[in-house]
Amino acid sequence: MNIRLTLYYRQHCHLCEQMLAELKSVAADLDIEVSLVDIDRDETLKSRYDAQVPVLADGETVVCRYFFEEQPFREHLKLHG
Repeated sequence: MNIRLTLYYRQHCHLCEQMLAELKSVAADLDIEVSLVDIDRDETLKSRYDAQVPVLADGETVVCRYFFEEQPFREHLKLHG
């Protein structure tokens, strides 16, 4: 199962750093690729996610927002079979 997720974040955001660290620790044994996207580098993304980062997404589906929640994360992974 190769899953590609996107973490929308911004620099110097403690919640973003925390979500990334927790995601890395849980995903270490899983076949998951996480792309990091700094929303401040794209005006469209900044207006979309400005006060909501961090956002972990699978395509257009939001998996976690603000905090890494392991249970919803694992439930989402089950959708990938």
